[in-house]
Amino acid sequence: MYDMAVLFEWLEFAVRWLHVITAIAWIGSSFYFIALDLGLRKTPNLPKGAHGEEWQVHGGGFYHIQKYLVAPAALPEHLTWFKWESYVTWLSGFAMMFVVYYLGADLYLIDPDVADISPVQAVMISIASLGAVWVIYDQICKSKFGDDNTRLMIFLYILLVALAYGYTQVFSGRATMLHLGAITATVMSGNVFFIIMPNQRIVVADLQAGRTPDPKYGKIAKQRSTHNNYLTLPVIFLMLSTHYPLAFATQYNWVIASLVFLMGVTIRHYFNSIHARSGNPHWTWIVTTLLFIAAMWLSSIQPEPTEEARAESLTLTQQKFANADGFAQVHDIVLGRCSMCHAQEPFYEGIRWAPKGVLLETEKQIASRAKQIFLHSGITRAMPPANVSFMEEAERRIIAKWYRSVEKPLF
Repeated sequence: MYDMAVLFEWLEFAVRWLHVITAIAWIGSSFYFIALDLGLRKTPNLPKGAHGEEWQVHGGGFYHIQKYLVAPAALPEHLTWFKWESYVTWLSGFAMMFVVYYLGADLYLIDPDVADISPVQAVMISIASLGAVWVIYDQICKSKFGDDNTRLMIFLYILLVALAYGYTQVFSGRATMLHLGAITATVMSGNVFFIIMPNQRIVVADLQAGRTPDPKYGKIAKQRSTHNNYLTLPVIFLMLSTHYPLAFATQYNWVIASLVFLMGVTIRHYFNSIHARSGNPHWTWIVTTLLFIAAMWLSSIQPEPTEEARAESLTLTQQKFANADGFAQVHDIVLGRCSMCHAQEPFYEGIRWAPKGVLLETEKQIASRAKQIFLHSGITRAMPPANVSFMEEAERRIIAKWYRSVEKPLF
């Protein structure tokens, strides 16, 4: 038998794999070119128009690199463009958001204790916020206010903090952190697609037409590239945070996210200073450590208890699984084999918080995680890990039969 849940699990895996591959390529090239740009040196014998040069060694070979602040006198025959890494990273990230968060809105996007909205409303808010933030950011960058890069970065930080708090009033904690990462990635990829690449094309067109390129286009692209430089590390943290409940499933997750953006600045400042040979600011690591300790402390503050009646209300999909044949048996199996770890107060030795924030104590919690229980314990042996609670094969078959009674196999 082949199940839709299996198909979507592999689809999610494939999209996530593509996203990670392209993100590595984009972030890697971004880090490299920032380090290269900051390490350029002006030497007496530079060609006309060259801003600096750098000698590097890697893989047994030596590389001699020269940068032109605007452009060389003539267009090189072979010119490598760096753009697809950014585009495919964003597209694959949005595809993953669609597969995981939009199609699974009831479980991952919406939290009834936060806002009583429908999946369609949640998805529309998500998409609208992605577009709106880019438009606001881009217009401010192009205004007189954006002429001061420091002032602009402070404004961007305030905007991100406001977004962090706003998202906690609409989405689940996991979705809040994911959307902050998606917003930041949208700004970064938008900078490449709408600003940096078009400006480079203008410079190339001028060279091909025999005109002297206007240096303003390089200056604008440089500003957006600098923003991307300081936003890269927070994006990575926010994407990883969805796997760690201490980051997303806490009362002050929006404050933790705000601290992460500051840590991104301090860490990048250290490496930028090293690459530019302008000093060794060890103080940045002290500040980063203090910010991280503050995030750890905030994650330990217990949230206010929610209304029990609301917590036990089931959606239509959850009701189908709760009313399906075999649910009583599955309920007992999960309580006996899984809830010692997946509980508000785990009692399995060494477990202090429910893994990935997944709770399996009530009927609602078990019904809402039907797909995950089926995939991890019904048709695979992923859970319990190393089968520490001795789940029997007969119990796994009961779980699989229960799930398939609601979600019929494809074939």
